[in-house]
Formats: sequence, C-alpha cells, structure tokens
Amino acid sequence: MRILHVLDHSLPLHSGYSFRTAAILREQRALGWRTVHLTTPRHGRSGADEEEAGGLRFLRTPLAPGWRSRLPVAGAYLDEMHATDRRLGELVARERPDVLHAHSPVLSALPALRVGRRHGIPVVYEVRACWEDAAVDHGSTREGSLRYRATRALETRALRRADAVTVICEGLRREFESRGIPAAKITVIPNAVETGRFRFGARPDPALRAALGLDGATVLGFVGSFYAYEGLDLLLEALARLLPAQPHLRALLVGGGPQEGALKARAAQLGLGAQAIFTGRVAHDEVQRYYDLIDLLVYPRRPMRLTELVTPLKPLEAMAQGRIVLASDVGGHRELIGDGDTGYLFAAGAVEPLASAIERALAARQQWDAMRSRGRRFVEFERTWAHSVARYRDVYGRLLARSAAAAAAVSPVS
Repeated sequence: MRILHVLDHSLPLHSGYSFRTAAILREQRALGWRTVHLTTPRHGRSGADEEEAGGLRFLRTPLAPGWRSRLPVAGAYLDEMHATDRRLGELVARERPDVLHAHSPVLSALPALRVGRRHGIPVVYEVRACWEDAAVDHGSTREGSLRYRATRALETRALRRADAVTVICEGLRREFESRGIPAAKITVIPNAVETGRFRFGARPDPALRAALGLDGATVLGFVGSFYAYEGLDLLLEALARLLPAQPHLRALLVGGGPQEGALKARAAQLGLGAQAIFTGRVAHDEVQRYYDLIDLLVYPRRPMRLTELVTPLKPLEAMAQGRIVLASDVGGHRELIGDGDTGYLFAAGAVEPLASAIERALAARQQWDAMRSRGRRFVEFERTWAHSVARYRDVYGRLLARSAAAAAAVSPVS
C-alpha cells in the first residue's frame, strides 16, 4: 500500500505536530506500507526540494508568489494552495499512491481533494485541531468574527468532501458529528507515545539539579511551548500563593514561545526570583534530563474551545516516564487522566483550584509510586503509537475496497 501524506510542516521543526507525524510515518513503514511525505509552503523555506530529518525524507513545496498573493484577505493562502496543488500533481503522477492522506489545516486538505478527484484517488483528511480556534488563541481573530466563520465553513466543506476523516480525540469527533459529518466516516487515531523512548522513574542528574538551584526542592514543572492557552501564569500565581507555607517549592519552566516574556515579567511582579526557573528552549535529546528533575508536572490549560476539543501529547509523555501529572479539567485532559488514579485534575481557569490540587498531591506522596505505575500501564496498553497507527489499516482498507468496487462496476464485461 502506498500513502502520500500532505503536511503543514515536519521535522526538523520541533512541535507536537511534527513529532506526531514522524511517529505515524515510522509505524506505517513498520507495517510494510510505502509512505511519501510532502510539506506545503507553510513549512517555510528549507533551501531544497527535499530534506532528510529524523530518518525520514520530506519533499518540500517551493512558493513563488504570483498574482494571487496580491488579492485581499486570502491571497497568500490561495498562492500556497496553488503551489501545493501543482507539486502534489507532480508527485501523484510519479509515485502513483493508493491513498492521499492530508493533515490539517484545511490548506493541506483542499489541494489534496482537488488532486484526488482529478486522479481518482481516495482522500483521508486528518484533523488535529480546528484552525479557526487556534487562530483565536494566537490573537489573529476572535470567535464569531467573519474570518472565524469563513474558516469554519471551509473546514466543514473539506470534511464533507473527504472520503474518510480521522481525528486525534473524542472531542473533535463529537464536534464534527455536530456539523453533520456522518459518525461512520470519522475514526479516532489518538495521540500516543513510543514508550521505549522514555525512561521510567529515572533519577535526576545531580549536577543539573545543582546548576539550576534545585537541591532540596520539590519541583513543579512544565515542558513545552509557552502559549496563552497553557495557563502558565496560573502556575506562577499558585506558586507565589503556596511559598509562604512551603518554601521548598520551585517552578521549572522548560521551553519557550510567544508568552515567554510575559511570563518572566509576571514572575518578577510576584517576587518569585530564583524560585521560578526559566531554562529557555532545550535540545530535544536533552529534554529527558529536565523531565527527571520534576516532581509534579503541571498542565493548567485554560478553558476554551481549543483545549476542550484537543488532547495534548505532553501528559502522555509524562506518564510514560512515571511522573505525577496535575492537569486542569478541560476536555482534552479528561480523555487522558483519571483523577486520583493516573493523575490529578482541578477546575480550569483559576488559581485557587490549582493551588489546592498541588497541596492535595503533596499530601499524598505515599501514593505516588502506585499512581506512577498506573499511569505507565495506561500508556503501555492504550496509548502507544503501534496501537494507534494500527487503526489506519481499517480506514485505508475501506477506501481501497470502495475504489476497487467502483473500478469493477465501470469496467467492460469480457
């Protein structure tokens, strides 16, 4: 079976999106499928038509801005899709794939749908988040605006035209069913981890711990990108509230992103000083050492459509390593964490519930070993990439059977 994947971006860029993509491609190849990987112009300029990264070969789509880019509002997007359409058409003629698998956003899906129709190839559209909701968090639009409604309508149109739809979680499945997409058309391929990549219960590096001033500390941590929806300001405020009674607490924030400056300013306003440590971005092969320093991994995501609908990767990675997880009770977290079983949940959007959850967890240290083991078992039995990616077999199989039946129906009788 030959699958041509159409992607927004990929490795060597580091993001949850690119890590999920790489895991899917590796597992599909392990199943014996041939995969081809094309990124749209949104990946950015790489200086070459193809690039090796993470043991995978990615084909790039160069962008030569034309007259479309001069159109108001959507001109740049039209230019991108035109370039993707042209490049994808070339690859289809050369690679002759059985399935086109487009990954969100809709700028990947629409060219794939056009090329698929021209060549009679079925198209899977995989949605990892609703583009319009991500734009709200990034501040480029607001919920209910004309742009928001237009993007949502475009997304729904692509979902209806796709031959099959895959989503990363139950929240997105319910969302798309509410838009009239038939339940039988939607398959959940959940986020997962490669458990072999994570050391369970590893001890912290004493030199790194000392260098960061964490000797003798209980560490509340976050590893990832600093977006507003992550609610990291709430973590800083909870720390400030708890420190008078528990001066051994520290916050370790590993990563960077749009909110980094604002978070550092907030830490200064709260007088946290060395009790809140910002490491900056860390090389991917070094991240494990920082995870090993953290006692409680905290994910205080704010309540909004994006966080209610989409499940993150990071809590799964934390559970695979045997870390204790505290997370706000948004829908994306409730799909992953059982309160008091594999972690702790708290009411989203306010400081007091978070501070109380931290106190609750600290008071139950004697239960941590059992909780760590339950979290690891959950990941091993339900959220490995091998388990998730195997679900594509039925999705692709149904489409190929349908294509074969259609071909047989129109072939001349001998």
